[in-house]
Amino acid sequence: MTSRLQYALGVHQYQEHHEMESAFAVVGLGYVGLPVALALAKEFEPVIGFDLSRRRIEELRAATDVTSEIAERDLRGTTVQFSDDPDALGQASFFIVTVPTPITAERRPDLAPLESACTLIGQRLKPGSVVVFESTVYPGLTRGVCGPLLEKASGLKCGVEFKLGYSPERINPGDEEHRLSAITKVVAGQDQETLERIAAVYERIIAAGVHRAPSIEIAEAAKVIENTQRDLNIALMNELAIIFDRLDLTTRDVLAAAGTKWNFLRFTPGLVGGHCIGVDPYYLTARAEAVGYYPEIILAGRRINDGMGGFIARRLVKMLIAAE
Repeated sequence: MTSRLQYALGVHQYQEHHEMESAFAVVGLGYVGLPVALALAKEFEPVIGFDLSRRRIEELRAATDVTSEIAERDLRGTTVQFSDDPDALGQASFFIVTVPTPITAERRPDLAPLESACTLIGQRLKPGSVVVFESTVYPGLTRGVCGPLLEKASGLKCGVEFKLGYSPERINPGDEEHRLSAITKVVAGQDQETLERIAAVYERIIAAGVHRAPSIEIAEAAKVIENTQRDLNIALMNELAIIFDRLDLTTRDVLAAAGTKWNFLRFTPGLVGGHCIGVDPYYLTARAEAVGYYPEIILAGRRINDGMGGFIARRLVKMLIAAE
């Protein structure tokens, strides 16, 4: 099937489904959810932007975004209905979940925000609804964890009375070039009809287009390896920096020389933190261990990157002593 024909069918199926959509809801209004909510509101109505934080909702109603992802003028001009009242979710039939997926102190997946979101949505879920998750998870979590939680809270049958979808976020905070609409969106659904329903919605807000993944699990895996790959590449550069420091070589000069080859990957050493790169690999490693495989390379990369703060601190102390 050609992409043009797929698009045409998707639009037709969306038009059919849109007649049944009572409202759209974005659950979680951080640096991921807020841009999604505003983009949806330019194409659909009503759109409910929900967050548990009353302070966050009050700030957004006052046209203030502390994440600096959305300008004041855009917040003042949006039709998004910002709310911290869970009952506002009862209007919706198309849910997008963008809550954080952090790790615990033991570096294991912390599913509490996701579980809370499923309970809130489930208690207000209507037959015929679709729930799309954008939060980074390990392969199998949407279907194996979120589906049962939604079933339990709603009393509805997953895959029959409501459907699941997954479309991983690819927001790069502070990046003015790679904005939401400019990044191809991976979409997946519980079945073909749900896939097209989800794809048709995202095609309205993503100028770069969508990629239809064959399954929810493939889309989940694709997301988690994006940041894992970057984490490992940075870990290699960090390990090289440690080696070159002991050899009294300037890492920057070594990389500049190596970078003259056409197929040398241009990564640089540095600290790895934030919400994604330093967290997401642990979701994949936890799932790998659950099926009996210990992921040595991924965890080794994490250890190297976690130790870079100490290396930099020791290096600075040596430089200060040498400067005296």
